[in-house]
Amino acid sequence: MTLEQMPAKHPGFWQAWVIASRPKTLPAAAAPVILGSAVAFADGTFQPGPALAALIGALLLQIGANISNDYFDFKKGADTAARLGPLRVTQSGLLTPRQVVAGMIVVFGLAALIGIYLIAAAGWAVAVMGGLAIVSALAYTGGPYPLGYNGLGEVFVFLFFGLVATCGTYYVQAGTVSGAALFAAISIGLLIVAILVVNNLRDIETDRASGKRTQAVRRGERGTVREYTLVLILAYGLLGFAVLRGYVTPLALLAFLSIPIAVKIRGQVAVTRGRALNALLAATGRLVLIFSLLYSLGLVISRLTA
Repeated sequence: MTLEQMPAKHPGFWQAWVIASRPKTLPAAAAPVILGSAVAFADGTFQPGPALAALIGALLLQIGANISNDYFDFKKGADTAARLGPLRVTQSGLLTPRQVVAGMIVVFGLAALIGIYLIAAAGWAVAVMGGLAIVSALAYTGGPYPLGYNGLGEVFVFLFFGLVATCGTYYVQAGTVSGAALFAAISIGLLIVAILVVNNLRDIETDRASGKRTQAVRRGERGTVREYTLVLILAYGLLGFAVLRGYVTPLALLAFLSIPIAVKIRGQVAVTRGRALNALLAATGRLVLIFSLLYSLGLVISRLTA
């Protein structure tokens, strides 16, 4: 932990848990659920109870994953004094490893309780999705073959933050998955992958030193910037394709209003390195939320004016 990261004084027990939950990452959990619910609304299948439960469940899973990563990165030695990212509570000593494990169990347990309600509302397919999400969150940095350490982080993020979160939210309301939901899931999933790409670009040197073989470590800085550019292009391009093919209302193209923001951030990512990428990590998270809200607004307007 660097002097810049060291808190001036202990923030207190509850504030330490807020730090552990990493609130700035939560838009990435909320955005696909908002979008999935908007698609359900556009299709006339919106149900507020399951939609709210899906949102709470997604936020709990994100918090649980954050706490899990905090603990397992510390245990594996990936969090060192050279870390450039935000403060980690286990490494900094704000919480003990035992406390962090207990918090992880509580959060994932609460997510499972939400899952029980969703199973009652939509059937056992939800149990499969929820179970896989929890196991994968733990396996991201934990277990014998941690996904994030072996270049599979992008796959995990795309599958669970994109496909499962968006299509799952739609499914618990509609009982099926539509083409519109699938295209929305792909676009938002790709944008959320961009968040991880910035994170891994920032951490190339420290990850390489700790043995993490992320895609960024494998591709190098230039290749990682290309990856960031590609996922942005694909996210917007697939939305345009979905509209052209008639899967999604043209009003969903309101999301294109966020393209100037994406272009600006991409330009900054191309020339920024080190701790300064933390600001662009947050900016990419805001881009995901803005894209989701504009996309959702187009879907809602389309339904209300039909």
